[in-house]
Amino acid sequence: MTTTPFSTPKMPLTQTKAHIIPNMVTDADETAPPYAGPIAPQWQAAAKAKGFAITGRIRDRYHLALRCDVCGHVYEARIYTLMSAQPQCPACMIARLNQDATAAGLAHLGRDTDSRHYSHYRAPCGHSLRRQHEIVRRMAAGSTGLRCETCHAATEASEAQARGWELIGPDPQGDPNYRLYAHADGCGATQRIARANMQSNRFGCAGCGEGWMAAQSFLYAMRFTLPIGQELVKLGYSRDPDSRLLHQLQIDRDMPCEILRRVPMPTGHHAIRVEKRLHAKLRARHPHAVIDPLAYRGKIRVRSEIYDAALTQEVLALLDTVASGSLDG
Repeated sequence: MTTTPFSTPKMPLTQTKAHIIPNMVTDADETAPPYAGPIAPQWQAAAKAKGFAITGRIRDRYHLALRCDVCGHVYEARIYTLMSAQPQCPACMIARLNQDATAAGLAHLGRDTDSRHYSHYRAPCGHSLRRQHEIVRRMAAGSTGLRCETCHAATEASEAQARGWELIGPDPQGDPNYRLYAHADGCGATQRIARANMQSNRFGCAGCGEGWMAAQSFLYAMRFTLPIGQELVKLGYSRDPDSRLLHQLQIDRDMPCEILRRVPMPTGHHAIRVEKRLHAKLRARHPHAVIDPLAYRGKIRVRSEIYDAALTQEVLALLDTVASGSLDG
């Protein structure tokens, strides 16, 4: 059987600086000379059974030109590969990767030259990502999400800046939950801090920080609405009421809650003394308004200091007396 010619595009496959094989697929290399040898019937039978047709022999006695039955693309393959495995049409493979990327909300830039299991993609944010093909298929199926490392690093840096710190880099001890920060608005000391603590502001500087007893604090009033519709009011103190509410008290993220009032106190020591006096007044005047902790178990992470919402105005009035400095002895 004689060989048959096949055409190829003139642009060769190239590798970019990012180690990406671009999304262009060439036919068998046009510079490869035909090889004047017979095509064994068993080769044609194997090609037909696996979705291809042999259009000729090429380069040397080890290579064939295969045409894909699905897309018509012609590419170079080894005879051994044809006979011992299932050949993969590169054009069909690129088409599948492009389709998976589109379904996942990405743009497929090209395959990674370092690993056949990876490709490079353009994320919706505009940044380039390297991801495993299987991960992209899971994203397309909705079973996993996307996180851009560049955007995530910017988010972490912004979180630190909001607290007066600068993100230096990953934890030098290798703990994925920690980062290395520098106290930019303080003494400049570097410190390992859990990212969750940076987000919630529940940490102190080992170089210049004050303990909670000496640091400024706040008295606060918070309102919670349980799923059954019952409204509650909480009186308490915290160095950071927003962090106290979002990262400690609120278990049920769908439960409506808000901070009604906050009164600055010079120190945590002073705040806790005043808070105890206010609770003593409320319990003495309205013992039946104290809510049983069983009513909010699993919704609010606290065991006491919560009252029926009917006391809201009185709680706010007490805080007003504290703010004005007229709290009686």
